[in-house]
Amino acid sequence: QVQLVESGGGLVQAGGSLRLSCAASGRTFSSSAMGWFRQAPGKEREFVAAISRSGSSTYYADSVKGRFTISRDNAKNTVYLQMNSLKPEDTAVYYCAAALGLTIAVIRERSASRREAGFNSWGQGTQVTVSS
Repeated sequence: QVQLVESGGGLVQAGGSLRLSCAASGRTFSSSAMGWFRQAPGKEREFVAAISRSGSSTYYADSVKGRFTISRDNAKNTVYLQMNSLKPEDTAVYYCAAALGLTIAVIRERSASRREAGFNSWGQGTQVTVSS
């Protein structure tokens, strides 16, 4: 398994930006698709974005498309989530997760409620709060 540690969360005003990082340890990082998920108070955890093992393919939830960008640096064992034009409804705990062998095509075909399937390594989360 991959051990994951998120960082970069904080408090930001609406319209602002944050960049989250997720540092991974373990030998399977470059063989794993990586994803970002979030959980707002009183809500279920939801999919935000995913990136393929090589970084050549990405997929986003409709709610963040055009505002968030996921990227990865396999040399640094790190995945990033650049968040721009933040809105109060983006307030949540953000988690990164790893899915060994999963492809973006499979993630894209799944319904929203099943996008966590296959992600078997999770970080502890980092809080993002967007004030209005």
